[in-house]
Amino acid sequence: MMAKLKITQVRGTVGSRQNQKDTLRTLGLRKIGQSVVREDRPEVVGAVRTVAHLVTVEEVD
Repeated sequence: MMAKLKITQVRGTVGSRQNQKDTLRTLGLRKIGQSVVREDRPEVVGAVRTVAHLVTVEEVD
């Protein structure tokens, strides 16, 4: 079974590049404080790297 990552948006997208806004939307995040749980997969980790300064990530069961 794969680990799961809880991704929480902690900063807004004002002033961010369009690809960063698109990446947040792809992850399922729209608002500050919103969280989503995704599987720890290479494509998810890559997306999180793109917006690392806008989100926090923690591992959940």
